[in-house]
Amino acid sequence: MRSSSGRNSSGNNGGSRGGNSGGRGSSSGGGGRGGNRGAGGGRDDQRKSGGPRQSGSGKTPRPRPEERTYDVGGDAPRGGRGASARGGAKGGPKAPQGGTPVRRGPHGQRLGQARPRELDAKIEQRNRDRYADKPDVKTPKTFPGAEQEGERLQKVLARAGMGSRRACEELIEQARVEVNGEIVLEQGKRVDPEKDEIKVDGLTVATQSYLFFALNKPAGVVSTMEDPDGRQCLGDYVTNRETRLFHVGRLDTETEGIILLTNHGELAHRLTHPKYGVKKTYLAAITGPLPREIGKRLKEGIQLEDGYARADAFRVVQQTGKNYLVEIELHEGRKHIVRRMMAEAGFPVEKLVRVSFGPIGLGDQKSGWLRRLTNTEVGMLMREVDL
Repeated sequence: MRSSSGRNSSGNNGGSRGGNSGGRGSSSGGGGRGGNRGAGGGRDDQRKSGGPRQSGSGKTPRPRPEERTYDVGGDAPRGGRGASARGGAKGGPKAPQGGTPVRRGPHGQRLGQARPRELDAKIEQRNRDRYADKPDVKTPKTFPGAEQEGERLQKVLARAGMGSRRACEELIEQARVEVNGEIVLEQGKRVDPEKDEIKVDGLTVATQSYLFFALNKPAGVVSTMEDPDGRQCLGDYVTNRETRLFHVGRLDTETEGIILLTNHGELAHRLTHPKYGVKKTYLAAITGPLPREIGKRLKEGIQLEDGYARADAFRVVQQTGKNYLVEIELHEGRKHIVRRMMAEAGFPVEKLVRVSFGPIGLGDQKSGWLRRLTNTEVGMLMREVDL
């Protein structure tokens, strides 16, 4: 039989072990495990008292997220997760105590304090006084001859539609460009587009703001830019053009075919002047049979009420029974001259189309379509009239 003193001693020993190890109970508690669990400094007593928990090392543990408070600076309220989240992880930057705004860079970095405006004005004036007596330094030109007046040749050619500036420089390198009759062999030459004559491959380049168009005039359109009677006219096809255009020559209302429109007055005058003899080609539908000497007769000339009219060329293009399609070429531009010549010869024209004006052909251009002439076509027109 065990004595009661033995049990008491073992309980006392257990209590000492619990107190020395810093366990759940306190050293003043009862012996054994039961004494540790029921001690006054246990977990249950801490929860009831509401005090902070103490770790074994005596430090205060970190508060829970909902219990944390943040310093948002100024008079902002402390505590609360929503208020701190609006200011960033730490409540945002603190406002300075003196009331001076904080200067920050584009990435939020803190910069130095702003200088007063009076100090900036003094520094600026001091710099001006320092360099007031020094002579002005002229920067050198980027290339020889840049101080001359005018524009660079390759820029003028590019604006005229001869290609990009690099392509125009290649034209100059290939000695294909001439200015006032002299071939240009150097880059950067300055020219005056209004006065100098510029040619590429022997064709004049229209360097000024001139426009050149070719219209396939339909039948029933009047060859005027405006019609007081309200009939359809050439001006109806160029109503959206800011620059005023005028037609080169005329076509009667029932005649179809190519007609030129431009704002180059001198070119238009020369193209219609008999002195330069610009040829026009027509296709006429007539009814035969045609005698063999009809071509010779037209070339020798036919007497009209306003004088003789002669054809430069005549040939039969197509024949279907008694229906003929003939081509007539002449350089005169009198009113209704083709219709009057064929009617005087005994073969009235049923349908008439002008298929070319000088070097500019109608091609497959559709009726009523307006197209802009290429630089090559403009150059050929100018060469035709010695421009």
